[in-house]
Amino acid sequence: MSIDRFNAEGYYDLTAYGALSVIEKEERALRAFRPIVYICSPYAGDTDSNMTAAQKYSRHAVDKGYIPIAPHLLFPQFLNDADPIERKLGLFFGNALMSKCSEVWVFGRTISAGMEAEIKRARWKNYRLRYFTENCEEVQNHA
Repeated sequence: MSIDRFNAEGYYDLTAYGALSVIEKEERALRAFRPIVYICSPYAGDTDSNMTAAQKYSRHAVDKGYIPIAPHLLFPQFLNDADPIERKLGLFFGNALMSKCSEVWVFGRTISAGMEAEIKRARWKNYRLRYFTENCEEVQNHA
């Protein structure tokens, strides 16, 4: 879209030009490429707190210009995590989604069994792993 500095009557109109330029810039930013990242954080245990944390981590990814994939926010809505077969199915689905991501972001100090399996798979597949604290601060040297 090309924005003219002149209005329909041919008069110089910097106010409209400025406003439309800002809108065009915002639309371009929305169309810009955003890599997909896999959000790896605890689910089991205190599921309410863990889901709230996963939402915060997903929002952090959005704010940093990424598209987050957090399977533990999606699959428990229709799979029963307490059923070992359905839990295994959810982990399988998560692995399939992980293969579509450019990075795996691991959040928090606590690494659950499910997270450990995801991290192991990410390493095996040679995916880029990044580690963050619960406050979304990146940790360069993880333990």
